[in-house]
Amino acid sequence: MTVTAGIGERTRAPFTGQQIAALIILPLPVLLIAVDMTVLGFAVPYLSESLNPTAGQLLWIVDVYGLVLAGLLITMGGIADRIGRRKLLMIGATGFALASLVAAYAVNAEMLIAARVLLGLAGATLMPTTLASLRHVFPDNRQRTLAVAVWASAFSVGAAAGPIVGGWLLTHFWWGSVFLMAAPVAATVVVAAPFVLPETKDPAPGPLDGVSVVLSFAALVPFAYSMKSFATDGVGAVALGALLLSVASGVAFVLRQRRLPYPLIDIELFRLPRFSASVATNFIMVFAHVAALFLLTQYLQLVLGYSPIEAGMVLVPGLVLSVVTSLIAVKLSDSLGLGSIIGFGVGLAIVGYLVVAVADQHSGVALVVVGFGLIGAGIGFAETVTNDAILSSVPGNRAGSASAISETSYELGGALGVAILGSVATAVYQSRLASAPDAARETLAEALEVAETMPSDRGSELIAQAHAAFSAAVSVAALIGAGLLTAMVGVVMYVLRKRKAPCDRASQEQRNGVGPAATDDPSSMVSH
Repeated sequence: MTVTAGIGERTRAPFTGQQIAALIILPLPVLLIAVDMTVLGFAVPYLSESLNPTAGQLLWIVDVYGLVLAGLLITMGGIADRIGRRKLLMIGATGFALASLVAAYAVNAEMLIAARVLLGLAGATLMPTTLASLRHVFPDNRQRTLAVAVWASAFSVGAAAGPIVGGWLLTHFWWGSVFLMAAPVAATVVVAAPFVLPETKDPAPGPLDGVSVVLSFAALVPFAYSMKSFATDGVGAVALGALLLSVASGVAFVLRQRRLPYPLIDIELFRLPRFSASVATNFIMVFAHVAALFLLTQYLQLVLGYSPIEAGMVLVPGLVLSVVTSLIAVKLSDSLGLGSIIGFGVGLAIVGYLVVAVADQHSGVALVVVGFGLIGAGIGFAETVTNDAILSSVPGNRAGSASAISETSYELGGALGVAILGSVATAVYQSRLASAPDAARETLAEALEVAETMPSDRGSELIAQAHAAFSAAVSVAALIGAGLLTAMVGVVMYVLRKRKAPCDRASQEQRNGVGPAATDDPSSMVSH
């Protein structure tokens, strides 16, 4: 069974039946991770009633998954290059299924926290292994561009499905069902992977450096923690200490990688303009996406009065647009350069933020749909070509490490997006309610609760003030977000204007049909 499709002036190599099956299997773990990131927020009220966690335990239930995931991505990319990407994918999918079962049937908060730790550990194995496997399953550049677009679309599909599917499950079943739905999907990956995916690894990876593993974890986890703390609690001693530890560990990690004969990640990859610009673009686009989701879900529910499921439905058009534009980017990848598509995608996101900036408590939902739609469309354009460029810029035997770097940029971008724009929104909101009761100034949700305890006229006045203050906060945060995106895309364009490295020129020649076909070192492939 083969499928052919034309792109540009040349015809894409036919897809084999095995490649089509791989294109179905490889996005599934990404779909799982995206759903798991978005669905938990809807289950918190239900699991809180059932498990009675303390405030600290509830914070760990929500945050520990992302912290562990961020801290282990680089390590898991290095392990995948050493033991085999298919093997680690199967191990991770099995672990994700089992951890999901433990989470679904947790009888207390401690058990759920432990399950979330295991989910983060398993999730860290899934992201780099799936992206790296695309390099070997789809050796033809045009095939791989489309495959990467499908893979990247799974994030948007999962983000869109999380609120909708999660809301339906919570309406009809108990809170654990939102975790239970991951088990059959993960099991499908485990069963199908040996039949549709070749085993690939670095033929001479060298030993795994334990000190580098510890330093990478010490750099990424405290950083993610400090960003979350800055966004929710402001600047505090513990968060500042975590940030300093992160910076010190990061510097030590980079210096160590430069000295090691077999580094955990190859720092020299960042000398490749296509690679470094693509990683930076992934960072800024996730920054934009996660920050917009963080602000707009609150705006829709607390200002416009939508239910969680309704708010999710309002944001679905933007998520769908990211899927559609990722496929359009495949068509444009031959005729337009990497810089042009990145510039256009980020430009759409900037315009989207400007549209969001003019929304207020009276403008209704239309501006949110349009603004988030533009942000989603921009993400679809940019991330398809950047992920493809990351894979094509590096040797096949280092695909796992390169993929891990890319995925880490996603995690850090999301953390910074919430921390920076969330903190801006909080500061503006509190400054606009300077004369309100202290509890009402903390968050909009608390302001609405305080208003219910007041006489009707005063309560209505407080609600109107709080809605106006939060709308102003979203507008200011959106304007600052647009400015940050503009500055960051300027840096990316500067990097892309640098003299192309030999690897970059060869990759472009292959894409244009001038150079030799894209192939991987056969020694890095172990047939199943």
